Amino acid sequence: MQRTSNRINTNPANSSPTCLSSPYTPPICPQMAFLRHRFGGGDSSSDPSREPTPDRDRPSQLRVVSPQKLQQLSKPRQSKRRNLWIFGLGGVFGLVVAAFFAGSNDMIDLKALEGMNLDTILDALPAGLVKDAQQIQKHERDAVNYDSFAVGLHARSQGIHALHPVIMIPGVISTGLESWGTEEESRQYFRKRLWGSWTMMRALVLDKAGWKKHIMLDKDTGMDPPGIKLRAAQGFDATDFFITGYWIWNKILENLATIGYDPTNAFTAAYDWRMSYMNYEKRDQYFTRLKSHIEIAVRVSNKKVVLLSHSMGSQVLYYFLHWVEAEGYGNGGPSWVEAYIDSWINISGCMLGAVKGMPAVLSGEMKDTAQLNAFAVYGLEKFLSRHERAEIFRAMPGISSMLPLGGNVVWGNENWAPDDKPGQNTSFGNFIRFRDGNSTRTNKNITVEESIPYLFKNSEDWYKDMVLSSYSHGVAHTRKQVEDNQCIPAKWINPLETRLPLAPHLKIYCFYGIGKETERAYYYKEDHDPLTKTNVTIDTGYTDGRVDHGVVMGEGDGTVNLLSAGYMCAKGWKLKRYNPAGVQVKVFEMPHEPDRFSPRGGPNTGDHVDILGRSSLNDLILKVAGGRGELIEETIHSNIREYADKVKIYEEE
Repeated sequence: MQRTSNRINTNPANSSPTCLSSPYTPPICPQMAFLRHRFGGGDSSSDPSREPTPDRDRPSQLRVVSPQKLQQLSKPRQSKRRNLWIFGLGGVFGLVVAAFFAGSNDMIDLKALEGMNLDTILDALPAGLVKDAQQIQKHERDAVNYDSFAVGLHARSQGIHALHPVIMIPGVISTGLESWGTEEESRQYFRKRLWGSWTMMRALVLDKAGWKKHIMLDKDTGMDPPGIKLRAAQGFDATDFFITGYWIWNKILENLATIGYDPTNAFTAAYDWRMSYMNYEKRDQYFTRLKSHIEIAVRVSNKKVVLLSHSMGSQVLYYFLHWVEAEGYGNGGPSWVEAYIDSWINISGCMLGAVKGMPAVLSGEMKDTAQLNAFAVYGLEKFLSRHERAEIFRAMPGISSMLPLGGNVVWGNENWAPDDKPGQNTSFGNFIRFRDGNSTRTNKNITVEESIPYLFKNSEDWYKDMVLSSYSHGVAHTRKQVEDNQCIPAKWINPLETRLPLAPHLKIYCFYGIGKETERAYYYKEDHDPLTKTNVTIDTGYTDGRVDHGVVMGEGDGTVNLLSAGYMCAKGWKLKRYNPAGVQVKVFEMPHEPDRFSPRGGPNTGDHVDILGRSSLNDLILKVAGGRGELIEETIHSNIREYADKVKIYEEE
């Protein structure tokens, strides 16, 4: 047993596993530990790398060895002796401590407890300590008793049943992508998921070049590279779990099923999130299929559809609402949404983008990589460098749809931002910052509006052309500008340049988490690399107050900023030019109250992804789907109204 334990190689205590993450999900950190186990049976000393142990009774077995061999043999013995010494010292220390406490307290006499009054003990303890203990006990009980079906069962007991057909549109990266290529290099992956499965992890480790070739889109067309064919997985299996054990939509599906939903009245509209939105239709006819499915669902059930969208899925749905009615595209006409859509449940929607998308495509970094320790950073850079990560993110045009929208009027300038805190030293409007003396490439901080040209300057021409042709990041300040933009597909992603459909009976519910620190700005520094055009990197050596390893933290759900999730819902869609039909919009904010006993935050989490398992969110979804949406009251806990009033977008006079 001593020899076996010395042969096992474990990770050092101060090491960290290499973390792979996308900008919009928590990092996935698979530990790769290759351990050799020796099972019983056979000669325990059969290891050819060691000399046989001499028999004490047979001196004739002893022989003279060279000094080099003697030194080689003595090394493991020294290590073994050192380990035995440390182990023995620890054992002695443990015995001493045990003897000390035994001598101090002796054995507990159970008879002495017979007449003890526990109420008296509780009265003697500090009230705060008792309260904390009770709270811990309650949280532990809730975490253990949390049942995925409990929300649905409760709703059913309240008379809520499946009423409207439900269509779910997932967020970025949460849809699995499987290979359908039949060329020689793709055959080993045929119908296997190269995104959203353990196959992805295995391919990334054992065939990184092949995995990159499959996952990256063609830089000229923005679609499949020659000989490669990846497609979005379909059905509920496409989005219920990312990898085994890491649920995404599964808890919502469980609760929907409890009140009567199944594949005949519920549908997941999965899509290849890597592509730009217009290419969804060009390659996969995604919007045509979605339109057809909605129309069939309404015809079969005689009820309008309820649409659920999460994260980037809310941007995709907003784009669809314009495409479906536009002449020459969906050709549904101006009354299509009014005729077919009852409600839109917007869950954690990044309606104005997510600022963490910028460092992802600029330098292949984000908070998840910036906060790694030096050992993990070294491993990650050797395995998948930040330049490779930036290349991959840029070759996924869908990621760039979440670059911040609205420019300085929403996100602030060098002196001001709507979500600045009193007494804040540097405004959030300074989006990309350079400390004095650490950059010669720029002499001032950069705002969100200036960051787009800065990104183009530090990236390739093909990427610049793709972003400019697919997306728009401005603001329409007049009703005429808004109406003109209704005919421009690149504007359809931006709710600040286009309007909601003319559907007065449409209802929009904005459900999102608050109270979790979220990336808001970044400190950068120069990084000279002759092999890449990207010459800047996050200044991870700077930590001060709200700055964590070069990342400035603000408000949000951990991924999407509060301004992005809340502005349009709390204020923007109250402006006449953005909502001329008076569509009803309700906001329901959910504070992030994670359970310390749950790795995913438990039933009260407000995290961007984990909120999909939150009890209150599931309850709200069932109410809307069951035709009880009028019971939902607007609930705002954050300062979003105050921030929204400071955004420099006003009602047209």
